[in-house]
Amino acid sequence: MTLAPLGVAANEEAVAVDAPLLLPQMPLHDPWIVADPQSRTYLLFTRNEQAMTGDARLGIMAYRSRDLKHWSKPAVVFALPQGTWARDGAWAPEVHRWKGRWYLFATFHNEGAALPSTGARQLYRRSTVLAVADSPAGPFRLEKGGKPVAPAERMTLDGTLYVSPAGKPWMVYAHEWLQTTVGTMEAVPLDDTLAAAGPPVELFRADRADWVKGQKQPDGSTVYVTDGPELYRTRAGTLLMIWSSYGQGGYVQAQARSKSGTIEGPWEQLGPLVMRDSGHGMLFRTFEGKLMMVLHRPFNNALGKLYEMRDAGDRLEVVREATELDLEAYPTHPCAVSRGPTGTPIPGC
Repeated sequence: MTLAPLGVAANEEAVAVDAPLLLPQMPLHDPWIVADPQSRTYLLFTRNEQAMTGDARLGIMAYRSRDLKHWSKPAVVFALPQGTWARDGAWAPEVHRWKGRWYLFATFHNEGAALPSTGARQLYRRSTVLAVADSPAGPFRLEKGGKPVAPAERMTLDGTLYVSPAGKPWMVYAHEWLQTTVGTMEAVPLDDTLAAAGPPVELFRADRADWVKGQKQPDGSTVYVTDGPELYRTRAGTLLMIWSSYGQGGYVQAQARSKSGTIEGPWEQLGPLVMRDSGHGMLFRTFEGKLMMVLHRPFNNALGKLYEMRDAGDRLEVVREATELDLEAYPTHPCAVSRGPTGTPIPGC
């Protein structure tokens, strides 16, 4: 059966005037897409790159599209204010609606802010912080002075919002392998202001998934990575988590399932969804109601890749690669387009 293309504009020449970029021209890591119903626009969030925006500030930028194929030049939607504890990062931006407002979750770090270390690896502060706006397009304002949501003494990243059927918010995040050797997924309960309301709960360890391959380190240790969690409740009420780690041949996009249907689990691993050095995916629905996943591929110098998905009730399934939208943005490298829209070199090229 031939499936119809998803949302490609009829008049591509007219669209390309305001949205001149295609996914193979858009270097991005940890992509997050919001389908904004008010503007009928897709917003794609990633770390700000000066080559793309002309803005050197540390923060988050967003591309816009009406058809998931043609994208505008990006604009900065959040810049970390001077004087906060963080100095680098702006990883894994996520934008969630909560209590009538839009909250940006993003991971920052500061290698100069040391944490106690018991081994050879140097530990430092890394955490997810929050910013808020009245619109998913921003501009976002830093919340709580940049105070980390998870305990500040833990090296954490990739915080995502999960809301239980009873309306209770949690932040799920990866506890960094740098600190734990075996990375874990954890969840911290939140109050209505999205501040921590209790101690974190460990959900699972990376080495419990049989497809995960440990990564040898210069000091001789073997570490196991957890990365990029997102929660999804299926049409049958099953609670799933998509997440990433390293498997045979590189980065892997996988899924896990809560046996209890609650965030506390226990969690069972369902295996890979996408391999080919691909991961840190997220799920969204098009304005036509189709379930989609966007991820980055390959891990280094990453580009966006789109998949049409199926909610199978007890798991997610990949239907197909949406190559009419991403133009099969692999293994094409952004360095094929050596300069960004601002005329400055693309990082790494």
